[in-house]
Amino acid sequence: MTDWLYNYPTLYPGTLLKRYKRFFADIQLNSGELITAHCPNTGPMTGVSTIGSAVQVSKSDNPQRKLAYTLELIEVNDYATTWVGVNTALPNRVIKLALEKHLFPELAEYEQVKSEVIYGKDRKSRVDFYLTGNAQQRPIYLEVKNTTWSQGNLALFPDTETTRGQKHLQELIEILPQNRAVMLYFINRNDCLEFAPGDSKDPLYGKLLRTAINLGLEVLPCRFDISPVGIRYLGLAELKI
Repeated sequence: MTDWLYNYPTLYPGTLLKRYKRFFADIQLNSGELITAHCPNTGPMTGVSTIGSAVQVSKSDNPQRKLAYTLELIEVNDYATTWVGVNTALPNRVIKLALEKHLFPELAEYEQVKSEVIYGKDRKSRVDFYLTGNAQQRPIYLEVKNTTWSQGNLALFPDTETTRGQKHLQELIEILPQNRAVMLYFINRNDCLEFAPGDSKDPLYGKLLRTAINLGLEVLPCRFDISPVGIRYLGLAELKI
């Protein structure tokens, strides 16, 4: 089994009582303490924010923070008990670690990894990662999308209409074929063996994704094992387009 790419800090178990105003989650810790935690996921979290679910939270020792606790994991019981990562700040950190370890053979050789590189016609967008190698290799523009919604063992993105996601696809299309463009879906749960666009939530996104693939966009639906211990890479899910 692959080593842990990321180890969580000490986590505290509890039960989700309420999620509201996107950023707040009321939780009863197993110790009995009632807390309000920061929810670092502004999306609908379709299927993974059921009241009464077991959760895991981290605690910051920064006295400047308004909320000391952060919601990290939610347990779902669709077909089997599964932990789902809901901290959207983590996938890019984990992918950077994976890129530094060259865990994705589909990306071949590259020598340098840069984060948040400005690109696009208006020069107002930033791609998550920009990979470069020798003069004979095309640069790789790599965008990461956190994926938590599932139907059975099928992971789906997006779980709501995303004009931002549509824009990212259009911008990646524009840099083809002079460059390599890669969309990496970070499947933040270990129970999904397949991936498809979430057409029922955003049909335009699905249409743009298929157009982009036909024009040369590469798609990496990456499966990750999520547990209160940490995160590790499991390989690619099967792409269903």
